[in-house]
Amino acid sequence: MSEPWLTYYVIGQLFYFLSFIAIFYFLALPVDWVDPSRAEEQSEEDAPFIVMAYPVLREDLSTMTSTLLALSWTEYPRSRYRVVAIPNSNDHKTIASLRELQRIFDFLEIMEVPPTSDPSWDVVWRAWNSNPNAYWFHQGTTRGDRDLPPKKTRQLIYLFYHLVDQIGTDWLLDYIDADSMPSRAHFRDAAAGIKYYDVLQATNVAGNLLDSMPASWHAFDHMCWDGLVYPHMSARGAHPFYVLGKGLFYRASDLTDFGGFNPWITIEDPEVGMRLWTNKRRLGVIADPLIEEVPRTLIRGIIQRNRWMCGFFQSLGRPLKEMGMSFWQRMRARLNILPVLSLPVNIVGLPTGVYALYLYFFRSGDFQFWIIALSSINIFLYFVVLAVTYVNAWRRTRFVLDNIWLRVWYMLRVNPISLFIYHTLWTLPIVIGFFMFLTNRGKEWMRTQKYDADHHFVQEGWVSLDKKFGTTTRAEAPSNISSAEPIRLGSHGRPRAANEAKTAPNESAAASD
Repeated sequence: MSEPWLTYYVIGQLFYFLSFIAIFYFLALPVDWVDPSRAEEQSEEDAPFIVMAYPVLREDLSTMTSTLLALSWTEYPRSRYRVVAIPNSNDHKTIASLRELQRIFDFLEIMEVPPTSDPSWDVVWRAWNSNPNAYWFHQGTTRGDRDLPPKKTRQLIYLFYHLVDQIGTDWLLDYIDADSMPSRAHFRDAAAGIKYYDVLQATNVAGNLLDSMPASWHAFDHMCWDGLVYPHMSARGAHPFYVLGKGLFYRASDLTDFGGFNPWITIEDPEVGMRLWTNKRRLGVIADPLIEEVPRTLIRGIIQRNRWMCGFFQSLGRPLKEMGMSFWQRMRARLNILPVLSLPVNIVGLPTGVYALYLYFFRSGDFQFWIIALSSINIFLYFVVLAVTYVNAWRRTRFVLDNIWLRVWYMLRVNPISLFIYHTLWTLPIVIGFFMFLTNRGKEWMRTQKYDADHHFVQEGWVSLDKKFGTTTRAEAPSNISSAEPIRLGSHGRPRAANEAKTAPNESAAASD
C-alpha cells in the first residue's frame, strides 16, 4: 500500500475509533427515568394542568381521527387538561375536518393561526421584545423580523403566548404530531415526573415498521436513537440535551422566562432543549412511548432527515453562544451530532478495516502491528454496538408487534447487511442537510405525508392499545365519550357510526354526536 493511502487509512480508522468512543460516552451516561408510580401520590386537585397542542397542516381526516381516538382514552382528570388543534387560518380543509371531529370528541378545541401581519400577533412581539433570552429577536439578521417562517414552530408560538396571556404560566405545554398516539398514561406520567424534573420527554416507536423496507429502516432510527441513545442525554443534568419534538412537556413558566421557541431553526427540538439546559433545567425521560408513523418510501424519509440534519447543524453553531453556553459546554453540546455523523464513517471504516486484516494475514500487507490492532478493535466495537442495538430493537418491537414471528421478521429485515446499505444511504441527508445549513434553507414546513398507517391500533380497540403499552385494562368506556354511539374506524381510518359497522367484541371506543 502506498504511503499516502496508508496515511488516509490510519486517519480513517482513528476517526472510526473516535466515533465508537462518542457512542459509548453516551451509553455510559445515567438515565433519569420518570417513575410512573409517583402519580398515585397526587390528588386530582394537585394534578398539574396540561395543554396539549396539536399542530396540523393539510392533514387527512383519518389520521387525525386515529390520534384523537387514542387521546380520548387518556387516564387523567378531564378538568386538568385541554387539547388544542392549531391549524393555519388558510388551511380550510383541515379546519373543516377538525370541526367535524369536534362533534365526536368534545375535548377538542381549535385555535386558528393567522398570518404574522395580523394584530393578534402583538402579544408575541411584546413578549419577545421585553425578553433578551429571545435572542433571535434582538440581534443578528433576524432582529425584529416578524415575518416568521410558515411551519409548526410558528403555530406553537402563537398558541403559547395567547395561552400565557389568558391563563398565566402555571401549566405544562405538551405537543404531538398529527399521527402520534400517546399511551393512556401519557399525562399521568407527566404529573409524576414534573415534580422532579423540569422537562419531560417520552420516547417514540414506529407502528408501521413492516409497511415497506424503507419503513423498516426508518423505524430502526427510532429504535437506535429515541429508544437507546437519547435517554442518556438526561444524564443527571450533566449533558446538554435535545428534545424529540413530540410527546414532551415544558413548564410554561420556563418557556416564558427563557424566550419560547426559536422560529428560525428548521426544527425547534434541539435548540430549545439545549437552551433550557443552559438555564439549569433538567430532563426526565418517560418510558411509555408514543406510537408514530414513519415514511413508507425512501425519498420521503430522506426529505424528512434532510430537515433533521439542517436543524442539528443550525442549533450547534451560533445559537449555542447566544444562549449563554461556555466554550466547553458548546463542545459537549456538539457531541450530540456525533452518533449520526458516525454513520458515513462506518461505511468506510468497517470494510477498509476488514480488508486491511485480510492483507495482513494473507497477503503480507504493509501495516505496522498497532494499525492492525486498531482495526481489530474497531471491528470488535462495531459488533458490540450492533449487538446492543439489536437487543434494544428486539425489546422495543413488543410495543407494536404482538406476534413473535412478526418481531423475528422485522429483525431479519434489518439484518447487518441491510443496515449497512441503509447507513450508506444516510450519507445523503447528512450532506443535503449540511448544504441546507450553509445556504440558510429549510425554514418552511416540509410536511411529511401521513397515511394513517397506524389506524389498526385504534381499530383493534383500547384493550389492544393497553397491551401495547403494558397498562392496566378496565372494562368501562372513557367517561368523556358516550357509549351510545360506538365509533369504529373503517378500512382507511374514517370514523363510522354504530349503524354502519358492527362493534367488535370488547370494543369500548365510543363517541357522541
